[in-house]
Amino acid sequence: MSTPAHTPVATSRREFLFRSGGGLGGIALNWLLARDLRASDGPRPGANPLAAKKPHFEPKAKRVIFLFMVGGPSQMDLFDPKPELEKWAGKPLPESTGRPKSQFTDGNSGILPSTRKWAKYGRSGIEVSDLMPELGTCADDICFLRSCWCTNTIHAPAMYELHSGRTLMGFPSLGSWVTYGLGCETDNLPAYCVMPQPEGVPEGGAPCWGSAFLPAVYQGTLLRRGASPVLNLKPPAGVSAEQNRRSFELVKKLNEMALTPGDTEAEARIASYELAFRMQRHAPEAVDLSKETAATKAAYGLDDKRTADFGTRLLLARRLVERGVRFVTVYSGGGPLVTQWDAHDDINGNHENMCGRVDKPIAALLKDLKQRGLLKDTLVVWCSEFGRTPNSQGGKGRDHNPLGYTMWLAGGGSKGGTAVGTTDEWGLKAVEERISVNDFHATILHLLGLDHEKLTYPHSGRDERLTDVAGRVVEAAVA
Repeated sequence: MSTPAHTPVATSRREFLFRSGGGLGGIALNWLLARDLRASDGPRPGANPLAAKKPHFEPKAKRVIFLFMVGGPSQMDLFDPKPELEKWAGKPLPESTGRPKSQFTDGNSGILPSTRKWAKYGRSGIEVSDLMPELGTCADDICFLRSCWCTNTIHAPAMYELHSGRTLMGFPSLGSWVTYGLGCETDNLPAYCVMPQPEGVPEGGAPCWGSAFLPAVYQGTLLRRGASPVLNLKPPAGVSAEQNRRSFELVKKLNEMALTPGDTEAEARIASYELAFRMQRHAPEAVDLSKETAATKAAYGLDDKRTADFGTRLLLARRLVERGVRFVTVYSGGGPLVTQWDAHDDINGNHENMCGRVDKPIAALLKDLKQRGLLKDTLVVWCSEFGRTPNSQGGKGRDHNPLGYTMWLAGGGSKGGTAVGTTDEWGLKAVEERISVNDFHATILHLLGLDHEKLTYPHSGRDERLTDVAGRVVEAAVA
């Protein structure tokens, strides 16, 4: 006898649990598919402005760790050997160079040869000085850009140029453009994180990571030093999780009631409150270095007073990008002159100090990313606002030089084991494959799947872009 259609059929406990689990899986799948759809179609009105977005074309890199050396490292003492300087020791630059004046020298001071020892590393045989022996072991993964140049000799304007493409304040930083163009791969952490040196922020200050006329939600989130890099994550003592949630909901409603169209500051405030609420759960784990092995901590130099700070910040950077953060900036230099790369008085003393702080941690970062399979789609950038002069300042130091210097890329689709471009025999000017700041930015965006000419934002009657009206992709730097 068949069972009537309206008669309930007994279900076993095992079958009930299986069906329930399948239902939850369906809910999760629906959420993931919806997220992917948002990423492919672009943001919708009222949607999370930091939701992942589809790039212009297939990217080689998905995320960036941006290492900025504040003050201007010396190219001919680190990555661009110039043995010809020995012949010119103590003599002024030849007249054919124009003997350009720098900030504190008139161009007639004697040439200062480098006293560093050089070695060839890896299969590529790239030369790196004895100031960076650990980094040298990663030479086959690094693309050295030896022909970079910029337009300013003063720290702050040159920092603005390297960060935003312009020498004036008021333009969005590279990290802001990237997060505007690509969003974030996580809903639970900031898309763009910034970690300055404890002694102080770089001379350019907050505009170096600001969003300017882009919506404020795309500005960098500053992380501090210590066990709790993000302030005020925990609710006050005695406040339950339910009370905390209800307080958040009330603040959200009040903010939305006061919201007016186009008020990006208010929109960013609402988004930051929502993110902060989610971060209460997820951020403590992301910045908890106790989860790392003793071997990993030692590799980054956390057991050495000299490297502990920079190593800690690089280890945090790795943990952040592997959890979906899109762009992380880490500064070396800031505050007192002794903790910057600005070697006016003593090039060897300054660079031995600064390289001693960063060499081991940077090499550890590259090797750690590679071992975890992350280097292939994580672009590591090493850069500064300018380089140094081949002629001396005061006999032992070097002055600012924007005419030719070295920056480098690693991973993320860059061409490792190569040196792109050259400077002249004195290391003064970029002469072959000259790479402007606009070119540098266009190349970074290209590796991220973004066309620098199409990544625009309407402002004051024109479609602004990071590279203004210039820039080309340095194809020789792309694998």
